[in-house]
Amino acid sequence: MAAILPMPGALPAVPPAVQGLAALEARLRQDLAWLELPPRPWVAPRLHEGQPMADVVIIGAGMAGLCAAGALKLQGIPAVVYDRAPAGFEGPWATTARMETLRSPKHLTGPALGLPALTFRAWFEAQFGEAAWAALDKIPRLQWMDYLRWFRRVLAIDVRNDHTLLSLIPQADDRVELRLRHPDGEILVQARRVVLATGRDGLGGASVPAFASALPRERWIHSADVFDHDRLAGLRVGVVGGSASAMDSAATALEAGAASVDLLIRRPVLPLVNKSKGAVSPGFTHGYQHLSDDWKWRIRHYMALLQTPPPRGSTLRVSRHPNARFNLGCPILQAWEQDGALRLRTPRGLLELDFLIFCTGFRMDWSVRPEFAAIGPHLRRWRDRFQPPPGDEDEELADLPDLGPAFEFQERTPGACPGLSRVHCFCYPSVLSHGPVSGDIPAISEGAQRLARGLASRLFGEGIAAHYELLQQYSDPELLGDEWRPAGSAHFLPDPTTKASSS
Repeated sequence: MAAILPMPGALPAVPPAVQGLAALEARLRQDLAWLELPPRPWVAPRLHEGQPMADVVIIGAGMAGLCAAGALKLQGIPAVVYDRAPAGFEGPWATTARMETLRSPKHLTGPALGLPALTFRAWFEAQFGEAAWAALDKIPRLQWMDYLRWFRRVLAIDVRNDHTLLSLIPQADDRVELRLRHPDGEILVQARRVVLATGRDGLGGASVPAFASALPRERWIHSADVFDHDRLAGLRVGVVGGSASAMDSAATALEAGAASVDLLIRRPVLPLVNKSKGAVSPGFTHGYQHLSDDWKWRIRHYMALLQTPPPRGSTLRVSRHPNARFNLGCPILQAWEQDGALRLRTPRGLLELDFLIFCTGFRMDWSVRPEFAAIGPHLRRWRDRFQPPPGDEDEELADLPDLGPAFEFQERTPGACPGLSRVHCFCYPSVLSHGPVSGDIPAISEGAQRLARGLASRLFGEGIAAHYELLQQYSDPELLGDEWRPAGSAHFLPDPTTKASSS
């Protein structure tokens, strides 16, 4: 990798074919100009108490939020994006993610929105050349974050950092009121539409086993927590789970000097096949949303049952350490603290550790997201829509929101939460309704374009009276009236029928 990526003090020679980012950005500007993008602003403005309302507010400036904002911009719809993180640290890539590289194949175009000059490959080759691209195996995680920072800059996306959402309340008069906190105080924002691009835990929080409540909080973390792994030096660490995040967490602990790492995995064997790779095609991307409920459930339940294996590279990153132990078929039955250590009861006996990392995923749980308290109790979930066949029950799927065609929430009880459909879910919990198009790299552009077109349709319909008035006022003449001379009648023959009828 050192021969491919520029390292401090050891910059590789730049191949003559490398044009640099300035040339790539000029190419992108030319591509957009040739496509007449972005179009002229067209959304009919709306005021609330004399002040302009935001057309679209996006909460979250990670990959999904940036891609959604870019897709909206290419539809001529301005969006304001708020994120609680400081600039350049949105999403997990430079904060809580611990993998060395992305697991997605490097050739996937990701959030490029159909623009070749906006792809990671174009960005990479502009700096390091085609030979470096050919030699690259997987995309380094932190380099992906650099690419997203560039993506935000070249599309001039309006991101406002250091803003934390405190409340989101749909109103009966076709708006959504948001209260946000930033370093200078609190602000109220009125928006016609709100998009939640809040990530894997976008509508809930970390999922941890019940026994964690019996342990001191300073003795464990969830894999999504920000944590200084250097604190694990010399400790006996347990990692609960066998997912990609489990391997990444275990490897990071080992590399930080942990005395040992025990992976505690319920399954007797790790899954070997990543079924999600078999569900990547234009058919899945565009056709899934139109499937019947039973087919949607069948596909997602099947994939959940088989689970996704950790990447080979991440697993080897752990197994190369002699002090790493893979304990398969070893669930934790009970846990407690005793004599300054954590004691875990497993089917194999007792295990004594110093620290636990839970790599156990996320759950839908409105109670841990007070900013969504006004909408959580009212949204319709899949359990309200669909009853799976006996034996195919799945509580995690049943809790997911039942979304409309533009990712909009729907009311469980009509009329109980007016304006709820003005809030759109463009994050992982949309997966059962729309497929994996709102958080994963392979189809994120298609998902963002689906969202943008849906919002364009709704914003146009809501402002149809103003658009009709503009249509009536439109007076740019195609003809000026001097393009022809009226013909005379000298070349016409007399019409006998006309004479007869006259007499």
